Amino acid sequence: MESNIIKVEVEKGLMTPYGKINLNFNATINKGEIVALFGPSGEGKTTILRMIAGLTIPDKGSIKYGDEVWFDKSKKINAKPQNRHIGMMFQDYALFPNMTVAENIQFAQTISNKKEVDDLIGLFGLGVFAKQSCLKLSGGQKQRVALARALARKPDVLLLDEPFSSLDYWMRISLQNEIKKAQQFYPMAMIMVSHDPADIVNLADRMIWIEKGNVFCEGKPREVFANNGIKVNDEP
Repeated sequence: MESNIIKVEVEKGLMTPYGKINLNFNATINKGEIVALFGPSGEGKTTILRMIAGLTIPDKGSIKYGDEVWFDKSKKINAKPQNRHIGMMFQDYALFPNMTVAENIQFAQTISNKKEVDDLIGLFGLGVFAKQSCLKLSGGQKQRVALARALARKPDVLLLDEPFSSLDYWMRISLQNEIKKAQQFYPMAMIMVSHDPADIVNLADRMIWIEKGNVFCEGKPREVFANNGIKVNDEP
């Protein structure tokens, strides 16, 4: 159905360590699909997430979710982030240090629902930390709280920026499994940025390789990596 599709057609000039580039990104992502953005650092992958979320304004183009227009430069439409049905997990987690784990998750809800907060706490194994300040948590625990909070909005689109960057192998696998379980609770489109081929193969249905500001190639992760001579070690 049209209402289950996000269409992104945007351009954005960026200053990178290698000079100015023109980021040109066109993609269609289905509800229930997990898509990974891959490529060298500084190519605009995080900027793509920020444009979809409404935190960065594209120079040109449009962003649509079904019949809803979130952004259209030519028509001067730019929906506020809170009106885009987006959940986003930042690299720095962006948790509120003065709140408990449960309060952080509840804060993201559009309508307060304690049972759903408790369900998310259980889903991510955070029960023993529910009443603790987020300041006392490890990096991996903070990542799980950040993901639970992103899901608390029941988003149509979940954006994940390097969600496994500070985790060891087994914690990464655990969080990937939790993301898959979350997809069963709240079917949505997921777009994640990752530099790790193994994480992409284990989690994503499709990958989009960004290089020099453009889509270099896309397809099923294992096939894309194999076609480009990248061996993926996703075994324990």
